[in-house]
Amino acid sequence: MKFISVRDLRGKSADIWRDLPDEREMIITSNGRPVAILAAINESNLEESLAAFRQSRAVDAVASMQRRSVARGNDALTPDEIDAEIAAAREARAR
Repeated sequence: MKFISVRDLRGKSADIWRDLPDEREMIITSNGRPVAILAAINESNLEESLAAFRQSRAVDAVASMQRRSVARGNDALTPDEIDAEIAAAREARAR
């Protein structure tokens, strides 16, 4: 997998677009940190690529929520405590 700086993306974009089909994915970096993924697609796989990307983001969001839950100690709540939290949130929203 090839890493490309934002500066290279601006200055060498023609080279990047030419190489992308062979590379399949490239990681865009800013100040040495990854900030984006550039992926080759075509008309025949656009919908499948978008669905896979969205599914990946959803899985990441769930994993992030689970990590936050563990960090806050919410992973040990009983079903009754969960129901009470939901009821309190609904009541606060209704006000």
